[in-house]
Amino acid sequence: MTVVALLSVAPVIEDSMADEVAKAVDALEEYDVTYETNPMGTVIEAETTDELFAAAQAAHDAVDADRVSTVLKIDDKRTRDIDAAEKVSAVEEQLGRPARNREE
Repeated sequence: MTVVALLSVAPVIEDSMADEVAKAVDALEEYDVTYETNPMGTVIEAETTDELFAAAQAAHDAVDADRVSTVLKIDDKRTRDIDAAEKVSAVEEQLGRPARNREE
């Protein structure tokens, strides 16, 4: 089983959050997850929800601030194994093109 999630962890501050967000992303390295950070959060893939929750907890705890905002959205597809890349590919197949509007 592959569990796919979108994790967003950030300190509630007025200044740049990059330093603290980097700490949250770095904390994921200690877990058996794959991840990719984008401007709105980090997509995480794990084999179990236990590993996913442990990684998300570590990311949340890594942020050193008086107030931390964490959002975790989980897709736990239990009937078949599908990863994040396959989910994007399925949308692109329906579109007949890449799911973005610019060249990378």
